[in-house]
Amino acid sequence: MKKKIKISFMQASVLLCLAMAVGPAAAHISPMHSVNGFQAGFLHPLMGLDHLLAMLAVGIWAAQHQRPAIWLLPVAFPVMMVAGALLGVSGVLIPGVEAGIAASVLILGLLIATSVKLALPFSVSLIAVFAMMHGYAHGVELPLGAGAVSFGLGFVLSTILLHAIGFGLTMVTSRLMNGRFIRYAGTSIAMMGLFFVSAMT
Repeated sequence: MKKKIKISFMQASVLLCLAMAVGPAAAHISPMHSVNGFQAGFLHPLMGLDHLLAMLAVGIWAAQHQRPAIWLLPVAFPVMMVAGALLGVSGVLIPGVEAGIAASVLILGLLIATSVKLALPFSVSLIAVFAMMHGYAHGVELPLGAGAVSFGLGFVLSTILLHAIGFGLTMVTSRLMNGRFIRYAGTSIAMMGLFFVSAMT
């Protein structure tokens, strides 16, 4: 007779984090940097686990809110990300960006796991700061020979798609799994964020 194997919520989170940690921990070492233009920009957030998780997290966290935050947060992120990218392309030096990106994954994961909803101005401000850090990282890594506009359009579209995936998964699974997906996703993202932060020290 076959025995059923039960895996706790925390065990599942740890397993997922270990699986994700096998991949690249940051977006900043990628063969896609040799690809020019729109394609390089589109792939940039997808090839870095820190970017990918943060952008999924924005969509998930937005889905936990009511109007207007439910649409304002995922709109504010790509807008402010472009502002950060412009700073990166222009050569402005902003210290601590890598640590800020790592912290964004940790903080967003914790907010999702605990279902914390801040006042709208604080939520938008937090998203704006995180978005500028991610955008700055994209900007400073503009591949040689790639057009800044096409590269920017690529990573903005990729970001919007990741937001939509996080948002859609949350809306669908919240009905089917009674909120367990949100807790699972938030805990997993936060644990990966903690891994990124610890790697900074």
